[in-house]
Amino acid sequence: MLIRRCLIAVAALATLAAASPVLAGTVTVVTSFPKELTQAYKSAFEKAHPGIKVEILNKNTVQGIAYVRELPVGQRPDVFWASAPDAFEVLAGLGLLQNVAELANKSAPAKVGNFPINNPKGLFLGQALAGYGFMWNTRYMAANKLPAPRQWADLTKPVYFGHVATSSPSRSGTTHLTVETVLQGEGWNKGWTQLLQIAGNCAAVTERSFGVPDGVNNGQFGIGLVIDFFGLAGKASGFPVEFHYPDVTAVVPANIALVAGGKNADEARRFITYTVSLEGQQLLYEPKISRLPILPPEAMGGKAPAGYPNPFEIAKRAKVQFDSDLSESRYNVVSSLFDQTVTFRIKELQAATKAIHAADAALAKKPNARGAALLKEAREAAYTPVVDAGKVADKEFLAVFAADKKDAAVNKRITGLEDHWNKSARSNYERARGLAEQALALAK
Repeated sequence: MLIRRCLIAVAALATLAAASPVLAGTVTVVTSFPKELTQAYKSAFEKAHPGIKVEILNKNTVQGIAYVRELPVGQRPDVFWASAPDAFEVLAGLGLLQNVAELANKSAPAKVGNFPINNPKGLFLGQALAGYGFMWNTRYMAANKLPAPRQWADLTKPVYFGHVATSSPSRSGTTHLTVETVLQGEGWNKGWTQLLQIAGNCAAVTERSFGVPDGVNNGQFGIGLVIDFFGLAGKASGFPVEFHYPDVTAVVPANIALVAGGKNADEARRFITYTVSLEGQQLLYEPKISRLPILPPEAMGGKAPAGYPNPFEIAKRAKVQFDSDLSESRYNVVSSLFDQTVTFRIKELQAATKAIHAADAALAKKPNARGAALLKEAREAAYTPVVDAGKVADKEFLAVFAADKKDAAVNKRITGLEDHWNKSARSNYERARGLAEQALALAK
């Protein structure tokens, strides 16, 4: 009798469990996004799916790619979530992403501007949209009597020397996109000249992309090169900041993907589905997040804050139709070149730029033909990229930087090139400074 009662109880429990299936795995998410965003999604998703936990591993985009790449099948994270579409192209090319086409929100348009919101092969989905530009601290600008910039070229002007901040593309996927947007909008040679001029005006190259908006929010820097949500979130949180999209900008998706070889694919699919659902998209409007949804404003249930940017309208007037394949092909070259000529040589670049500005101001008051020629030579020395457009179009050259650096021969070749760029940059900046000082002397 007792055995019979036990069997009935066990059967009843089994029936109850079958009627209420619960996924009990943990979704491990590698992301470069700030805690304000990831915590909001973690809390909302876990509330909607009580049996599933979300573990966030915060890494910058480059570190995140390396992390996924180096782990074996069965030990990889489940989800990769970041702003840079070219980073997802890298992972897709390595066969590290699973198809998630069926998880896409059918209410999302196919494109923003000419850029597909979801990967055409279904290997990753757009989860939010983003544009690139700069933010500034209004109090800082007023105190230093600085005009608000409107275009990238404005940031090359002497008036902004020491008032600008940026991060490095090797440390930040969003900075990489900003740099690549300028390069695609202006062309390689002109784009690098402009970037080097802006960098010469920078007070700092921060360790992480977060360091730029944090510094602008608290008044450490006047102006910062940022992805839009940093500026929008700062303003929504009450900081005295503004954000502007220059004409040379692009609107592209921030993406989310299912990693091949993760532990909990079913739970991960539910998380991805949630992030692109209407409820998940409405979370983007929270002031501390302030991102642009992949859904048009009319599909957002009337939740859009007054005056909120419309990414589809911004994309229509943007001068750059971002080419993620081009960006992916030179991803490592751009990151390495920026570090060797800017990040690691920022003091020499600043000194050259300061001398050039001083000579320019003096020659404006007291023109001198020889001085003008020396100043022109100084600018060319300081702001001509050490890798030109012809070289970066060489597929064999690009292949070196796409190869595995664990290979001793590959590593040696890359290290040799990087060392050459670094020394060339130092020599160029020191020469530029000397030429500018000679020009200045002739104007006295």
